[in-house]
Amino acid sequence: MVADAAAWGSCRFCGTAVAPGASACGICGADRPVPAGALPGAPVAVRRRIALAGWLRALIVVGVAVGLAWTLVDAVITGPPNVADPLTTSGTYRVAPGVVAFAAGEVTGGDYVVGNFTSLVPHGAEVSVSVYNASQWSNLLENGSGTPVWSTPSEGSGRIVFTSLYTDNYSFVLSNPYAPGTGPTISVYVQTQYESNVGNDGFG
Repeated sequence: MVADAAAWGSCRFCGTAVAPGASACGICGADRPVPAGALPGAPVAVRRRIALAGWLRALIVVGVAVGLAWTLVDAVITGPPNVADPLTTSGTYRVAPGVVAFAAGEVTGGDYVVGNFTSLVPHGAEVSVSVYNASQWSNLLENGSGTPVWSTPSEGSGRIVFTSLYTDNYSFVLSNPYAPGTGPTISVYVQTQYESNVGNDGFG
């Protein structure tokens, strides 16, 4: 049987396929590549090295394929990353006499934010929670005359249940009712959760 002159041979050092007629390996530069027809008669060590290189390349290809397949399957199973809404929060805030914003973000029309607040130090000190839309929050910051779109009574603890009638950026604010310099700084624990009312989204 006459060997195919167009068949690729193998590098005797790294096992890479070598083009017909080449005098050296194009990858590692080793000379005297083994022609395809001469491989069965090559020294045992050379044949083993070439076979091992072939197996290693096959394992690398299979490993990459399995890795990509797993990445795709995992993405389908787990879905998109779940990023917490900035209006889903919890923490303790120190509120000097005046106001402190503890959360801000967009609320879609029909969605709502629920939660609760409790005065810790002094225990039971009265505070209130107010919600301002973007324009009223700007007014409050600039000239102190912003009007909240929702607020709670002043009390030591209470519930937060705010429903947005229209999409806007809202600021959630704690208010210490004492005038500056006349009352204590109050530590308040606040927890809120953004809830999506899918059935009403987009009406405002």
